[in-house]
Amino acid sequence: MGSPQTNAWVGVKGPGSLDLRSDVMTVPTPSMLAAISRCSLRDDVFNEDATTQDLEAHVAGLAGKEAGLFVLSGTMGNQVALRSLLVQPPHGVLADHRSHIIVYEAGGVSSLTGATVKPVVPNNGIHLTLEDVEANAVLSNDVHACPTRVISLENTLNGMVMPLSEVRRISAFARRHGIKMHCDGARLWEAVVSGAGSLDEFCALFDTVSLCFSKGLGAPVGSIIVGDKKTLDHARWTRKSIGGGMRQPGFITAVARVAVDETFGTTPDGSDGLLKQSHDMAKRVEALWTGLGGKLVHPVHTNMAWVDIEAAGCSLERFVELGKEQGLTLGGGRLVTHYQVAQRGDEVLQRLERVFRKVLA
Repeated sequence: MGSPQTNAWVGVKGPGSLDLRSDVMTVPTPSMLAAISRCSLRDDVFNEDATTQDLEAHVAGLAGKEAGLFVLSGTMGNQVALRSLLVQPPHGVLADHRSHIIVYEAGGVSSLTGATVKPVVPNNGIHLTLEDVEANAVLSNDVHACPTRVISLENTLNGMVMPLSEVRRISAFARRHGIKMHCDGARLWEAVVSGAGSLDEFCALFDTVSLCFSKGLGAPVGSIIVGDKKTLDHARWTRKSIGGGMRQPGFITAVARVAVDETFGTTPDGSDGLLKQSHDMAKRVEALWTGLGGKLVHPVHTNMAWVDIEAAGCSLERFVELGKEQGLTLGGGRLVTHYQVAQRGDEVLQRLERVFRKVLA
């Protein structure tokens, strides 16, 4: 436990601004701490907390949806949303083979819904297309088949944007065949700020969307599900059944509201927030690495630069150690330039250049 004089709510002045492992490494800000002193502290299980209600209504409005439901994590958001859409077996979920719901959620889709999950490898190596979906969706009503009932898309995935035009094609296919659409939009904020489309344009194509307040936006905890009121009423019930009901969550949701307003922005296109500078920073990292002769694993679309350390003949352990020598915390070739990294951009680039030169020597 820290001393009473220690205030860890220091934002860019904290250790997160030198930590490129993930965009969950941001440090909460003084304005977030200030918001806690003004929050309500009522019971959200009874749906009585004004601060939480305000956050849910505000984000639902940005997304163009009827309702919102605060949840404790992106995983909880995805799982509660999918459980609310999958109401009658047999049912299957189609998703990119790299997606969070398949790789990083402890098998929750199968254990919580009983659904069969169909992992699909995108032919273009970047994002699923309608052709990928058509080739893998199960539309049969044969009793031997497990029909696809939900298509789950992740945007962004590995920092790469699925274009709005492609989402529209897949959504139209789903509607024609009575298939529900879910979006793991933990980083959908990033796709929006990249100029790919507004938040409401993307969300209009899905029945449910999970949006994260921690990744990228900088809140210490929390996500939200947005969708129609009927589905979200069911989701509130599902959230309670897995231990997600909260008595006085206002101090968390007040912080999340600050994260939305300051980091994403106050409009559906995110034009007045802080995220754009993190994308610019990723491009600067890309230019530095490739300028020294390095190769990339994935193209840079948003706030991630995937440098190919394997092609450079550098082990993960050595890369991490070289970063440590320069005061940087690295987790591998995925360099996530969240907004606090961008706020110390010149300094971080100088440190990275020393790392890169040793790797590529």
